[in-house]
Amino acid sequence: MSKSKRLMELMMTVNRMRKFTVKELAAEFGVSSRTILRDLQELGELGVPLYSEVGPHGGYQVLKERILPPIAFGVDEAAAMFFASHALRHYLSLPFEAESSSALQKFYYYMPGDVRDRIDEMKNRVDFHARDRRQKVDCLGLLLEAAVRQRVVTIRYGSKKEDSERSIQPVGIYASNGFWYCPAYCFLRRGFRLFRCDRIESAAFDETGIEPLDHRHVHLGNWEEFGRKERIDVRIVAELSREGVQRCQGELSHVPHIEVREDGSGRLDQRVPESELPYFAKFFLGLGGEATVEHPERLVADIRRLLAELTAKYGTM
Repeated sequence: MSKSKRLMELMMTVNRMRKFTVKELAAEFGVSSRTILRDLQELGELGVPLYSEVGPHGGYQVLKERILPPIAFGVDEAAAMFFASHALRHYLSLPFEAESSSALQKFYYYMPGDVRDRIDEMKNRVDFHARDRRQKVDCLGLLLEAAVRQRVVTIRYGSKKEDSERSIQPVGIYASNGFWYCPAYCFLRRGFRLFRCDRIESAAFDETGIEPLDHRHVHLGNWEEFGRKERIDVRIVAELSREGVQRCQGELSHVPHIEVREDGSGRLDQRVPESELPYFAKFFLGLGGEATVEHPERLVADIRRLLAELTAKYGTM
């Protein structure tokens, strides 16, 4: 095996292993311990963060901030990776803000000149827009870490009604319409709730000793199923024009269940938490004639009340 090939495979091997000894690597690659020591020194000079420990139980290990082995990309694959990361610039806050910027700079810098030229030509031709929100969120990294490690977080949360301190166990985080959201188990409410991250005024890992729940089976794809067991749902039925369908699909935080007809109009039929009816009353009022709510009667009554308030406010002008 040539030296260059051995170094490449050695880099991939040490990235894969948590801890190793020179003797183990020498046996795996069929070379002397002295050769492996020289190879490890070269990997260190190339940037692989190796750490050594002496003693009978010593050896080598790669530090937490490991580097990945080289990956070969085609021209179109490189462009796809670049723009996937480039699109994140529209978000004021990211859970890995500094890292994504650093990775993008490295990725672009080491591309061949012709690939950089191709990407430069495409920058003004393709984009992925997110709604421009000016709310800065500083706790995204902590919430994501808590979700991955099954940790409890203490937050100060500013809702529409009041500020409160809560202990939550995050499921994950996701972005929608420019906002970041965190589904989490709330120990105060004893159930799953959805928190808007820009309303979290402070967040820190819990130090009171609350025992985390085993939620390894709960994730962003199924958390609502668990939350539905604890909440009261109501069924909303509404007729939608073509524009109404498009606005519901584009503006509601969760993709609604709409039966779309050939002419583009449709019928929304979906169950939602009862607590969200005030939001839907304002939403459907904003759609005007593009939507006709048929059920529930409480939602229709809320829309009428809002309309009467607006009429009283503007009718005398």
